Amino acid sequence: MSPTPEPVVSELIELLSLERLEADLFRGQSRDIGTKYVFGGQVLGQALSAAQATVDGDSGRRAHSLHAYFLRAGDIDAPIVYDVDRTRDGGSFSVRRVSAIQHGKVIFFCAASFQGEESGAEHQLSMPEVPRPEDIEPAPALPAEVMAKLSPKVQRWLSRRGPFEFRHVYPRDELNPPKRPPFQQVWFRLCEPVGDSPELHRALLAYASDFQLLGTANFPHGISYYQPNVQMASLDHALWFHRPFRADDWLLYSIDSPSAQNSRGLARGQIFDRHGRLVASTAQEGLIRVLPTEAKN
Repeated sequence: MSPTPEPVVSELIELLSLERLEADLFRGQSRDIGTKYVFGGQVLGQALSAAQATVDGDSGRRAHSLHAYFLRAGDIDAPIVYDVDRTRDGGSFSVRRVSAIQHGKVIFFCAASFQGEESGAEHQLSMPEVPRPEDIEPAPALPAEVMAKLSPKVQRWLSRRGPFEFRHVYPRDELNPPKRPPFQQVWFRLCEPVGDSPELHRALLAYASDFQLLGTANFPHGISYYQPNVQMASLDHALWFHRPFRADDWLLYSIDSPSAQNSRGLARGQIFDRHGRLVASTAQEGLIRVLPTEAKN
């Protein structure tokens, strides 16, 4: 039997466990993690959970890709309804289209594709040579006098204890960001062990994949989400699952940003397990605006 997860982990699992209203209609709650609006990873994880719930478990088909668009900011204080369309159940693949609805409007939609196990050609790129997670010290807490100078929004974000632990191979001071090339590697894992359900681990990875990704596009410009005049929002998100993995064991997120233009940044990620297997890939484009005057929170 798996150890009982700590409250912060069990809260996330509960968040991803949707209430079924009808055969293809689900309701999810939101969790305030310090962001102004609903965290994009939450909607990704919940939408994938909804799609997975409509695929016959006996078919052996599991999600291999997800392509999503964020249309409107989500309200933290209101539930989200997920409407699943069973677009196709073919001989080898199943496709689901999920719309996330809040206050009567679609705030997000995605398409997820499912496939059973098949044998065939296989290759992968190698994992970057980086220190092991055990050799990287956890990030220290900010001193109280530094926290006191930050905006209430940033204080809430930095003071939270999230369900995932992150260890940056090359840490960056997000409060005083230097300019540097748009690359980073981050080890991450769920803080406590959970069960063996592949569907749960996929939903957890969808949730976590929204951390760190878009921020990499800020690196060459010496800006950060924490700065009051920087406005950022996810526009779309793609996620591919390649091989089995566990979200409660260390995974390496290797990210680069090939372009930023027209107030949009593009970031790509490869996710490896600690044995060097490429288990997932991501891509995201997001809005990045640097306002001429301080933005109002």
